[in-house]
Amino acid sequence: MVSADAVELIVHRGVELQSISLANARAMFGLRLARWPDGKLVRVFVLPDSHPLHGRMSKERLDLYPYQLRQTWDRLIYSGMAQAPIEVASEEEMLAKVAATPGAIGYVNKARKNDPVSILQVE
Repeated sequence: MVSADAVELIVHRGVELQSISLANARAMFGLRLARWPDGKLVRVFVLPDSHPLHGRMSKERLDLYPYQLRQTWDRLIYSGMAQAPIEVASEEEMLAKVAATPGAIGYVNKARKNDPVSILQVE
């Protein structure tokens, strides 16, 4: 069960999905799923590994530890099979970048109704 103050996944408003499976969320953040169902490229935005919200997102939304994500990223990036996720410094920057980047996915502590992004449910 997800707590009321759970981390929310956010996407660019051009992403037409309202929910995705846990497996697809893991694949997107794990850099293994590169395209949305409509063919747009997935652009992954993350906070630094040391940021508390990054750890909460990994555990609450993906059911993974942050170090597991980092190991996956490092393996795929160094083998040339994926590009690194785009790191942002703050939740405000995350909101701005996801809102401005077609195909973007990221996360915030709590999205507000007037934020220029859509919330993506994980099922």
